[in-house]
Amino acid sequence: MAVLNKIRQRSLFLILIIALALFSFVLADLFRNGDALTAKSQNIVATINGKDITRDDFLQKVEIAQKQSGQNATSTQVMNRVWDQEVRQAIMETQFEKLGITVEKDQMRDLLKTALASSPEFMNEAGLFDENKLNEYIINLKETSPAAYASWIDYEKSLAANALQQNYYNMVKAGLTGTLAEGTLEYNLESNKVDLEYVQIPYTSIADSTVKVSNADVKKYVSENKKQYKVDASRDIRYVEFNETVTVEDEAAIKKSLTTLLNDREEYNKALNANEEIVGFRNTKDAGAFVNSNSDLKFDDRFVFKSNLPSVAADSIFNLNVGGMYGPYKDNDYFKISKVIAVTTQPDSVKARHILIPFIGSRSATEGTTMTKDAAKHVADSLVTLFRSNKSKFAEAAKDLSADTGSAANGGDLGYFTAGQMVPEFNDFTFQGKTGDVGVVETIFGYHVIDIQEQKNAQRAIKVATLARKAEPSEETISKVFRDASNFEINIHKKDFDEVLKESNQTARPVNGIKILDENIPGIGNQRPVVRWAFEDGTKVGDVKRFNVSGGYAIVQLVAKHEAGLMAVEEAKATAIPAIRKAKKAKIIRDRVSATTLEDLAKAENTSVKSASAVNMKNPTLSGAGREPMVIGTAFALKAGETSKLVEGNNGVYMVKVTKVVPAPTLDNYQAFANRVESQKVNVVNSKLYNALKEAAEIEDNRARSQVQ
Repeated sequence: MAVLNKIRQRSLFLILIIALALFSFVLADLFRNGDALTAKSQNIVATINGKDITRDDFLQKVEIAQKQSGQNATSTQVMNRVWDQEVRQAIMETQFEKLGITVEKDQMRDLLKTALASSPEFMNEAGLFDENKLNEYIINLKETSPAAYASWIDYEKSLAANALQQNYYNMVKAGLTGTLAEGTLEYNLESNKVDLEYVQIPYTSIADSTVKVSNADVKKYVSENKKQYKVDASRDIRYVEFNETVTVEDEAAIKKSLTTLLNDREEYNKALNANEEIVGFRNTKDAGAFVNSNSDLKFDDRFVFKSNLPSVAADSIFNLNVGGMYGPYKDNDYFKISKVIAVTTQPDSVKARHILIPFIGSRSATEGTTMTKDAAKHVADSLVTLFRSNKSKFAEAAKDLSADTGSAANGGDLGYFTAGQMVPEFNDFTFQGKTGDVGVVETIFGYHVIDIQEQKNAQRAIKVATLARKAEPSEETISKVFRDASNFEINIHKKDFDEVLKESNQTARPVNGIKILDENIPGIGNQRPVVRWAFEDGTKVGDVKRFNVSGGYAIVQLVAKHEAGLMAVEEAKATAIPAIRKAKKAKIIRDRVSATTLEDLAKAENTSVKSASAVNMKNPTLSGAGREPMVIGTAFALKAGETSKLVEGNNGVYMVKVTKVVPAPTLDNYQAFANRVESQKVNVVNSKLYNALKEAAEIEDNRARSQVQ
């Protein structure tokens, strides 16, 4: 007790000691993690114009978008789509806040009324939008389903954002005008004309091989054109793929497994403790059941034409009689043996009409469906009895009774259709029956009262039972591929990568310029794990790792790291060298030219003086030379009879002489041209405004650091 009393007396002192110890622990951890004091929180995916996008909120939106997309998009594609939406929203919200524009309650009601005007659930008896029904709907959502109400709020926000954006764009458009001065300039650019003569010394007159471009030249050019050569961080890799492909031995084994099913055989039955006679495919009385029990593809119980058979074996199969077999043959990824089990004659197309009677539980049933299956069958049978003696009421009955509203409006008429277009039961009745037949067919949609109106082009059709085995690598092959990949990986850690490549007779595929948020690796598809590994801090140039890929393995080596900044010299050469070479050729031409007249220049360069008439600034094109704005701009700065100095153009070095100046006639009013300028400005708002705002925005992308990639 004495000890406890002492502790109580010194409790404040102990609390201070513990607090200091904890504070020291936190400080130590911060200093161990150097980025913790300065870096953005890992929970911040991005900061756009000062607005933070949190990781949790972002991932929640990605998850919703992924569910909506289903299998149509990869996770990275969905993430990038949500990213673009979030960036756009943040950028536009910045503009809305600066201008103080919002969507108020009355405007939101107008937006909802416009968006939902044609929704039946919000219409009154007169077919008009009823705001009271909308209010009831929203209140009901709020009280009964928080998740559905949250979705509704998101919908309203989306409507508001679209409305604000449209208002913003309209405000920008309203502020764009074409002044009379701009109209006058537009008119003069188009209507001022000159006739000229020129001599062109093409850059192609100097062979590329004679103009040397060094790495230093490229480096300087890149430095002078930083915007053009700015790049994100990237990685270069190379990989060797080990595929689990079907071997010749595997194919032989698959074909053998099929052929063993053809003939009768004895097999030991453990349950009977005796041998059992197994009927083979050749002698079976139920080919459909045999196929369903022994094949990788299920039995198709339809008559088909020759055009519906596998193209690689269509002739051979179609010419067989009942009981005839063909195979094994390969059809895409399967080995098959086909047996003709029935032959008939049927049309290639049918014209029919029907009345669909739904029952509770059928696919065409609605909330208003009240008939049981038996009741629906009774109605359908009654109609058949009626129509077999008198079809005149068929169209009227279809309009009144059919649940297939699309055909009901046409008296149940389905027009012509080919075999296989309809559900199997419907298809069999219409193609195996006769013109004029009326009957009832049950399908997943309900009961159909069908009238076969016409059948075209009756021809031979066959029913085929096909045994199929998918062409897949054997366990032996899969094991060998695994061993080969493992041995390759082990040897790389002992020897040089290229040496192992040569010894194993493998080829490495290079992939350059991979970005941190990429997912596709050419040749092996969606491989985010490879990209993440290549960008991990612990991965060094030269490191190797094995990855599971579709149908095998990839041994990947990190070849190079490129940090964000300016493009490396080697990568920049493709675009930089042509531009540098052109500038060097222009200097060579300038240095060798001493002529001051077109005639002297043409003689010195062994070319001719060319002419161009009615050239204008609006379309700065020289006939015979192409688009040359610098050359034509120079010409418009000259007076008639004046000759220019050398001008560097897109396609060569030029000397120009103006022979005639034709000023544009003065107009009384330039408003029409001012209106044209205004229209041109307004027309580019939708396509260019957002991109301009995005370029000017401050966007800090932390997706990689926030681990949402």
